[in-house]
Order: sequence, then structure tokens, then C-alpha cells
Amino acid sequence: MTQPSQPSAHRDNAREDALHEATGDSPRQEVSPPALGLVGMLRWAWTQLTSMRTALMLLLLLAVAAVPGSLFPQRVQDAFAVQTWIDDNPTAGPILDTLQAFDVYSSVWFSAIYLLLFISLIGCIIPRARKHIQQMRSAPPRTPARLERLPEYGALELDDAGPTPEQALEDAADVLRKRRYRVDVRAAGQDARGRPQPASIGAEKGYLKEIGNLLFHVALVGVLICVALGSMLSYRGQKVIIEDEGFVNALVAYDNFYPGTWFDESRLHPFSLRLDDFERVFDRDSATHYGQALDFTATVTTQEGADGEPETEELKVNHPLTLGGARVFLVGNGYAPVVTIRDGDGEVAFSGPVISRPDDQVYTSMAVIKAPDAQPEQLGFVGLFLPTAHEAEDGGPAISVDPELYNPQLQLNSYYGDLGLDEGIPQNVYVLDTDSLEVLNSREVDAGGIVLDPGETQELPEGMGSITFEDVQDYIAIDIHYNPAQGGVLVFALTALGGLILSLFLRRRRAWVTVETTEAGRTLVRYGLLSRGEDFRLRDENIALRAQLEKRWPVRAPEEED
Repeated sequence: MTQPSQPSAHRDNAREDALHEATGDSPRQEVSPPALGLVGMLRWAWTQLTSMRTALMLLLLLAVAAVPGSLFPQRVQDAFAVQTWIDDNPTAGPILDTLQAFDVYSSVWFSAIYLLLFISLIGCIIPRARKHIQQMRSAPPRTPARLERLPEYGALELDDAGPTPEQALEDAADVLRKRRYRVDVRAAGQDARGRPQPASIGAEKGYLKEIGNLLFHVALVGVLICVALGSMLSYRGQKVIIEDEGFVNALVAYDNFYPGTWFDESRLHPFSLRLDDFERVFDRDSATHYGQALDFTATVTTQEGADGEPETEELKVNHPLTLGGARVFLVGNGYAPVVTIRDGDGEVAFSGPVISRPDDQVYTSMAVIKAPDAQPEQLGFVGLFLPTAHEAEDGGPAISVDPELYNPQLQLNSYYGDLGLDEGIPQNVYVLDTDSLEVLNSREVDAGGIVLDPGETQELPEGMGSITFEDVQDYIAIDIHYNPAQGGVLVFALTALGGLILSLFLRRRRAWVTVETTEAGRTLVRYGLLSRGEDFRLRDENIALRAQLEKRWPVRAPEEED
């Protein structure tokens, strides 16, 4: 059986080894690349990290990493929604929670990408800025030997009455300066190969293009810094304000409060806000969108500081108020039925407005009432508030048919037992856990459910007390944002936009002009233009430059040229 032939490279190596053995020379040494070492490896890693390609990749990766923040509820916005999502998904919920999918913007992996992008941008900016400064200080490139090979070229032969070559060179330099070129006038001499070199001009402009590029990246770093500072120094909170009630900017007054990492309570600027009136405007003209909400207006009284003058202002959707550096947004509204609950001993266990949460566009709202002070048993109520109740034709429960208060009605189920509030465990005020409670009123029991119109009272079974539907008030939900770095983000964003415009619309151009004397004794001016990168307007620059040069000198007409 024949042996397979060796590859040609192996045969050459074997032949070379045999030749060394026959001649007595030292055998061939294997060449291996030098080891990088720790310093070399770190230098290589730094070079890769600070490349523009890596910066763009990290920027794209940061955008992709932010996607889970829009897919899953975030604790900083709604901790209750996060817990509900985890409870509804017992398998995936804990896993995603471990992966910090509900705290995306403060997670370890998002912060790592953020910091790497920050370092990469700085590593890109510093060497590019240093190189650009060197280019701005250095003279324009040497004059090419053959200008006619450039993309744009022109020649002017001056008349006998024209200027001398020296004067023509100065005039050309003056024209280039007026066209915002940086000019370097060079005397006649010899090039690197000893060939004669006529007097010439080297000119260059468009340095603002690279400055705009650097400005864009510096501004991007500024945006990253301001966003980071804003997330650490800012705070955000929510508050529900019922009509004729007020709010004072203090920690204890918030329903939900989310401080930044470096938040200090002293940053809470003192201001107050009271809801005086709330107006809803609904569509009453359209047949297809009848009853749809058109506008919401909250009339509020604001006061900044203890010595500030009270002012009446309007708070509308997408038209926030600014109080003490914080922005106050109108994010929700609804109805708060006023109820009074008396316990089995005849004492008032609860009295006041109850926040109801709208579930649809006709403001069918969920209402939960808890009376932990009732005796002998704690009382709880859960049900619906209907702004305009309408009896169902099939004898079922009434429904709301309009968002206005044309026929308000309160439909409740009542329970008694331990509400779980005495154990000190926080509960959602909008949820009543009925698993451990006994039913008093419900459609499933003989006593039936509670149905109340304003001013009506219903006694509870088993002598547990009574409930009275007194009145209905409006309420609004506000979102308060404080971010001291928000102005910096805006400034750097506008700066980045300006730098991007400069880098996109400006062109880096070079121009050379040579002046020499022809055999006929006339002055011959030749010039060439070159652009760094693609430039569709280089031809226009050629035409404009030639027109200005022709205004300076008496140029021989084409028909007079030899």
C-alpha cells in the first residue's frame, strides 16, 4: 500500500533539515511568537475596549439591555405590580427576580455595561483629541508634484499685465484665507528627490468636522454622567389627594417614595399643594366616542416655603407644575365615596372618603374599606362604586353606563374577622384578603349584598353595625419627580446634537496652489482640491474658488491661449 504523500511544506522542511545536516550547519529553529505577558495583555485589552467599534457595540448592548425594563414591571415604579407578577408566575417570577429583571436599571449587569461604555468613550476621546490637536498645529500636507491628478483641478494663465508670481501667490493665499482655509505659503525649492519645486500654497479647512465629532462624544459622556448623578441624587414619589385636602412635601406625606442612592432628606424643598376643584370633560357630541374623556383640569392652591404666597394654579395632563425644583404631574383621577361605618357598639369605626380605582372608561371603580377599630369584630368591605348606575334588564347587578355622577351607587360585600393589620405586616390598601374572614353581606348569602345610594344607611347582619353612604368627592393622583441633573442632561443632549450636525454637514478639504512662469513669461497659477472622505460639493468649491481668483487677476481668455 502506498503511503500518502506529505504536504509540500513538510517536504520542504525535511529537505532543509537534510541540507543542514550535510553541511554541518545548525538545524532549523522553530519560530514562535513572543509571549504578551501581563502588561502586554492589559495593553491589548485596553486597546480593544477603547476602540470605536467596541464603543458602538456597547451602546447597542446598552439599548438591548434596557428592553427588559419595558417588558417587566419595575420595583422603582410599582412594587405591588412586581409582587403580583411574581405571584402569578411562580416558576419564572423568582428566576427573573434573581436575574434582577425587575430592577433592570440598577442591576449589576446593566451597571457593568454602563460603566464599560463610559470608560470606552473616554478612552476613544482622549487619543483622538490629542491627535486632532497635533493636526491643527502642524502644517498642511506637502504640495503634490502633479496637481492635475487630484479630483478637482484648475489652471489660470494670467495676462501680461497681471501680477508677478510672488504677488499672485500672496493674492491666492488671501483668497483662501477668506474662504476659511488655514494657509501655509511655501517658497520655491526642491522636493525630497532633488527635483525643482515651484512656490506653492498648502491650505486646509474643515477642522470643525472633527471637533464636532469629538464634541458629540464628550457630550455623550456628559449625558451618561448626568443620568448617573440624577439617578443617585433624585427622588420620585406618588400621592393621592382628595378634594379639599392638601399635601406637604415631606417623607411621611407620600403614599410611595423612591429615593436615589445618595438621597438626603434635606433635598425635599418645602412646598404644599391643596386640591380645590377637579373638572372632567367628556365627549358628548360624537356618536362613536360618546363619553370618552377629553380633558382633565385640577385647580390647586400651591405655596412654596413657609413664607411663600399661596397661588391658584391649574394642573393638567402633560402640563406639570414646578414646585421647589420638583415636577408635579397629574397621572390619575377618580371618585372617592364618603362613608361612615359604625360597629356593633354603635361607635364610629371609620368615617371619611374612600379611594376607588377606576377599571374602565365609564369609571366603574373598585372600592375597599377596612375598619380595624370596629368592635367586637373588625370589619372589611369590598365592592364597586358606579358613577351612573343602571339596572340590568335580566335582573343582574347594576352597571355603570356613564363616567359622570348622574346616579352614583355603592355596591359592597361585607366581612368580619381579623384583617391582619395588627401584626404590623404592610398591606395593599386596595386589596382585602377575604380568605380568613367571615361573610356578612354577599349575593351568595341570605342577607344579600349592600347597595347604597347617597344618603342611605344599611344595617349589617348579626348586629355588627351599619354603613352609610354620605357623599362623593373627587381625587387626583400626582407623581412628583426631582432630578437635579435634568438640566445637565438637556444641555449635553443639545451639545451632542450640535456636534453631530457639525460632523455630518462639514467637510474636511485640502487645497494646493502653485505659481510659476511660463516660457512666454506669463504667470501660470495652478490649483487642486482634495476632500477627506466623500464630498459631493467639491466641484462647487472648485467653481467658487476659480471665480474669486478670476476677480483678482486679468486672466487670458480661452481663445487667446496658445
